[in-house]
Order: sequence, then structure tokens, then C-alpha cells
Amino acid sequence: MTYSKDLNSGEFAPYYKTYIDKVGPSDLMDALKSSSEEVVRFFQTIPLEKQDYAYATGKWTIKEVLQHIMDTERVFAYRALRFSRNDKTPLQGFDENAFVPECFANTRTMKSLLDEYEKARCSNLAMFASFSQDVLARAGEANGSIMSVRALGFVMVGHEKHHCEVVKSRYL
Repeated sequence: MTYSKDLNSGEFAPYYKTYIDKVGPSDLMDALKSSSEEVVRFFQTIPLEKQDYAYATGKWTIKEVLQHIMDTERVFAYRALRFSRNDKTPLQGFDENAFVPECFANTRTMKSLLDEYEKARCSNLAMFASFSQDVLARAGEANGSIMSVRALGFVMVGHEKHHCEVVKSRYL
């Protein structure tokens, strides 16, 4: 079992501590599973008339927030895959704001977005379940910072928790 409390500060950039703290003392696999269920339940409750809502000009819609959660998870999962295979190539960051206009989330139904989310998480759960403790402790460089495989998993969970909190406080 891998717990967030076992992470040391050298396994992630300080920026990600906020996300990791949102996970609490959970085991990584339990957190990935339960968070997925929470995200699906939460987004399923959002009324149709709110799904394309943005709380201010230039802000994402609720559907775009969900797509951003998926895009970020895929980027982090790719990093975890590379680092798990002992790839020492420094990886570039990504511009989340450049992704959003190209995702066309607002042309999709919430159901199709959630179906995609569940499939992506299922794939990532299988990948993380295949990692030994030694592999989870491996690290690499992304966006100029060192990240361990296990830290990436916790950041994925904390990142989606953060965005669900934002949707609750600013959109609903």
C-alpha cells in the first residue's frame, strides 16, 4: 500500500502540495477508485442548464472543467508511464489553457464526457495497479521539476478534487 503521508517533499514540486493535501491519508489505489466514483456522481448531479455555464467571461464551462480534468490526468499518466519505465528524458509542461478551445467539450453531452472519464480512469487504475513499490518510487523530470510516479497518482486525485470544489463554489 502507498499512502500520501509517505511522500517526501523531494518527490514533487511545492506547487503540487495543495493537491496532495486534498487527498488526505488515503492509500493511492483506494484514492484513485473512490475519487473516480465521487467525480462521476458529482458531475451527474449537475443540471443540464448549468453544464455549459461559465461564471465569468474567459472562464471555462463546467463541461470544459471536466474535460480539463481528463486532459490533465492523461498528461500525468503519461508522465507516470515514462518515469515508471525509468525514462530519464526531461518532459515538457503543457498549456492547459491552449487545450480547452481545442477540446470541443461544449459540443458533447455530459454522459459522453463521463463515459470517457471512466474509461480513462479505469485504464490508469490498471496501470498504477501494475506498479511495484519500487516502480512507484521512481521519479523523473516534468516541467522542470522532479516528480515520483506515486506523487503523480496523488496529484491526479487532488487535482480533480480541487476542480470539483471550484465548480461547487463558483458555478452552482
